[in-house]
Amino acid sequence: MCVMAACGPDESRVDAGAPPDAGTPLADGGAVGDAGAADAGDVDGGALDAGPGDASVPGDGGFDGGFDAGLRDAGVVDAGPMDAGVRDAGVVVTCTAGGLPGTCLDVSECRDTRQPTAGLCPGAANIQCCTPRYTNACDPNARPRPNEGLIEAAGTGGCPAGMVRVSTFCIDRYEAFLEEADGGTWCPFVNPGTRPMRARSVEGAVPQGYITQVQATAACVAAGKRLCTDAEWLRACRGPTNTTYPYGNTRMTGVCNDRRSVHPAIELYGTGASWIYSHIDSPCLNQLDGGLARSGDFSGCSSAEGVFDLMGNLHEWTADPAGTFRGGFYVDTVINGNGCLYATTAHDVSHWDYSTGFRCCQ
Repeated sequence: MCVMAACGPDESRVDAGAPPDAGTPLADGGAVGDAGAADAGDVDGGALDAGPGDASVPGDGGFDGGFDAGLRDAGVVDAGPMDAGVRDAGVVVTCTAGGLPGTCLDVSECRDTRQPTAGLCPGAANIQCCTPRYTNACDPNARPRPNEGLIEAAGTGGCPAGMVRVSTFCIDRYEAFLEEADGGTWCPFVNPGTRPMRARSVEGAVPQGYITQVQATAACVAAGKRLCTDAEWLRACRGPTNTTYPYGNTRMTGVCNDRRSVHPAIELYGTGASWIYSHIDSPCLNQLDGGLARSGDFSGCSSAEGVFDLMGNLHEWTADPAGTFRGGFYVDTVINGNGCLYATTAHDVSHWDYSTGFRCCQ
């Protein structure tokens, strides 16, 4: 299987890991914004789009220098989240071999931690489907379901199960995982596609990454809830005193799941070559040790009203129709603003990768 797509830089909005080549991202530290507003330094003065904030080389205070890996930016027709690997004239051909996403390349370019498969790409025989060789024991085709049997706790302040009251609304106490509409939990390392899902919020669950804003919205609605507005999300994170971090105004590294020393793609594929950032949909990325944490594992990462993991762990979609996710994730909580003020606006509502998660409001 192969798909043609065009790739190009987005110079209008900064992504969660944009390179600081055109100026340092702004962090305004200001008051809570209106629903749907982008807050906290999400503009970089025209820096190139660098993917979902997680495709980069370790740097001071976060990761920078990433690559666009299948983003639906600037009107580009996209072939999915694994379409990077720019070819001549900006055209790229994607493929799948053995269930793994790949890029059609000359076999001379497909080496080291990558392997070619013939017969899956158009053109000459030397153009083959180049897929990664994984460096750990993770099976990318497995579908573990670690959240089976988990039940939501009673809500507080008159809120439904799994939720806590904050001001005039209810919000999930923990980042959401998915339950299939016909019963049973979904694998949190795989995009759900068009399958009907319900959102659930339980301590100790593996939260759902790999999800679009559209899918997150539908899962909240199926649970009798809705996706949080920007203003609600910020109020829940910053608390009644408008703090920068869920726990206060001074950063305390490690209180939240907010920094990983090695980027998961570099660890998974065993190289820092740019091609790895076109494979950030791999289910194995969030299964590495020291990466995605279970909900509530970082007990100090709690807001004034007892909402967990609003900073770090996974980016969280809000209801902004233009596409915004907030709070940073386990690789970075700095580049697009600090803590609660972190906001990424570089993607539309159909984007997903391993770092995108959500929670619901009511």
